[in-house]
Amino acid sequence: MAKRQNTMTVLRSEDLTPHMRRVWLGGDGYDDFLATGDTDMYVKIMFAVDGQDDPVLRTYTVRHNNEQTREIAIDFVVHGDEGIAGPWAASAQPGETVTFLGPGSGYAPDAEAPWHLLVSDEAGLPALAAALEALPSDAVAKVFIEVAGPGDEMELIAPAGADITWVHRGSGSNEAPEELAGDNAPIIAAVKAAEWLDGEPQVFIHGEAQAVMKNLRPYVRKERGVSAKRAASISGYWRRGRTEEGFRQWKAEQRQAEASN
Repeated sequence: MAKRQNTMTVLRSEDLTPHMRRVWLGGDGYDDFLATGDTDMYVKIMFAVDGQDDPVLRTYTVRHNNEQTREIAIDFVVHGDEGIAGPWAASAQPGETVTFLGPGSGYAPDAEAPWHLLVSDEAGLPALAAALEALPSDAVAKVFIEVAGPGDEMELIAPAGADITWVHRGSGSNEAPEELAGDNAPIIAAVKAAEWLDGEPQVFIHGEAQAVMKNLRPYVRKERGVSAKRAASISGYWRRGRTEEGFRQWKAEQRQAEASN
């Protein structure tokens, strides 16, 4: 877990899509930022909440780390006034300070893999985009990204051999009806219907926990037989209807249940 504490200053921010805002951080705190070299590098931002003595932690991917300009970029999914981090990102002003723990990480694309399977929703998109940029120029990849609609698609830097499919659910992830969420998330059907290439792929799948852990992970590991080594990073980033604190509790319960089986 990321534990190193750092404080940086908001430099600027920009809207990338109707539901994604990028905040650039830098200042003197950049001297203490120890980049890991992995593409899923993340920090745990500490937010002060009225009525609570301890800060609330929210986990976010470091989308860019620019050593020349000494700044990092973090992309936030924003759904109006919902949540803690999104509203903060929507109103963050230059000069504000941000304290976080990290960075931590654990995944980087394997240049020797026959091909790559990259899957995410909006929450996992920053890490997926960073991985896509890091692929070798001759890499082959199947990429699936679930977002609300065409307006939420983003330009991505990718090798020519990356086949990118945008999957539209028709609404923000916070508003999706039951028939388009969880076990019914359209990204599940899109991945399962896709051509499975020869060779064992390196896998990166991150998004809503029910869709990822209860549907896509069993498909990749059991139906397709991808080994634990190649299924390098499969994880739920969030769970529908739960705060991050509730999500962490849910994950702990799931681990206990799996251990007892």
